[in-house]
Amino acid sequence: MESLIEVLAASAPAQMMRTGRWIYAAVSGGHVLGIALLVGAIASLDLRLIGLWPTVPVPGLARVLVPVAAFGLTLAIMTGVLLFLAGPADYLQMRLFLLKLTLIAFGTVHALWFHSTNSFARPNIGLWRVGLLSLLIWLAVLVCGRMLAFVD
Repeated sequence: MESLIEVLAASAPAQMMRTGRWIYAAVSGGHVLGIALLVGAIASLDLRLIGLWPTVPVPGLARVLVPVAAFGLTLAIMTGVLLFLAGPADYLQMRLFLLKLTLIAFGTVHALWFHSTNSFARPNIGLWRVGLLSLLIWLAVLVCGRMLAFVD
């Protein structure tokens, strides 16, 4: 594992992230944008699933928000990998970082499962539970990510 970390840390993208002040800032800004798109879209959809705005049809809202969330997740992952390369050994030693990655995996699998079952068409399956779980997972991801700046 250490050799893989060394290879990652020595890679050209990793060196670029450590030495390119403006590049790091741009990637960090892209990460924040991806998170905003992801969580903004997911939170809106989850709040509707929980029961807010009952007159707004869930399938129509999902058609608009799911692609936004997917784009946000893709952007956040791509930029997150680059940010990780700036200090892979440091990040991998943080339990909070590993918890964040685990929560992202759970949130993504939860969303893929839910959307693959076409559950929007069946409103009596307890959509509020699905929305609440999703909202809690993604808010926990946000908290973990933000707290990374404050832990050793």
